[in-house]
Amino acid sequence: MNSLFAQLTLADVHQDVARNIVSLRQSQDLFDDLTDDPAEWLLAQKVEDEVKPPPYRSRTQIIDRPFEDAEWFNAITWPFKHWQASRFSDGSFGVWYGSESIETTVFESAYHWYRGLLSDAGFERMAVIAERKVYLVACSAALLDLRQAAGEYSDLLHPSDYAFCQSVGARIHREGHPGLLTQSVRRPAGENLAIFNPAVLSNPRHNYQLTYRLEGLQIVVEKQLGVPWVTLDVANFS
Repeated sequence: MNSLFAQLTLADVHQDVARNIVSLRQSQDLFDDLTDDPAEWLLAQKVEDEVKPPPYRSRTQIIDRPFEDAEWFNAITWPFKHWQASRFSDGSFGVWYGSESIETTVFESAYHWYRGLLSDAGFERMAVIAERKVYLVACSAALLDLRQAAGEYSDLLHPSDYAFCQSVGARIHREGHPGLLTQSVRRPAGENLAIFNPAVLSNPRHNYQLTYRLEGLQIVVEKQLGVPWVTLDVANFS
């Protein structure tokens, strides 16, 4: 581990990064499965509003709009509030992941979506549809650059064993580095950013709404409903 960190350089990153998350093309009332009465939906919403914690407060409130609360939370804050195990975290702290392009986020998210279907209910032989939202988020930070080190430390790009990467992430988190830059495992031509400090992220903007369709052994990704944009063969998911 020490030899790895001794050879790392910094990548001075000042660019937009793509963040791909679960979403819906059309909003749905969260309480419509409890009652058919719209008046009772409103009552349930009122109760939720009274007990939920205070929302995000912008650093520039005079020019921001109320909807930016949701944009900021969805695009930036969520993984820092809801910790889960991932490539660079054992689940004891939050890590935000983004990519240099929308295409790379598609390869990454499609892989994890498909693996989740297999582990949850074995849907690999059924037609399944998911909807995703892509944000562009400004990143300004000096990130630890792991791209060259992957040639010597192959476990940095292991497709399924995250043990070594999680130990790297634990040290980065412990020492207070803002994040890292690495090659994408699912799309070698792409790059991913793992961010440990939300302070280096800002200006989230909705960029695309995507639809993922699992059809047999392929995932068809659409920017426009009914028009294929990217097709992935799940047989290539290792």
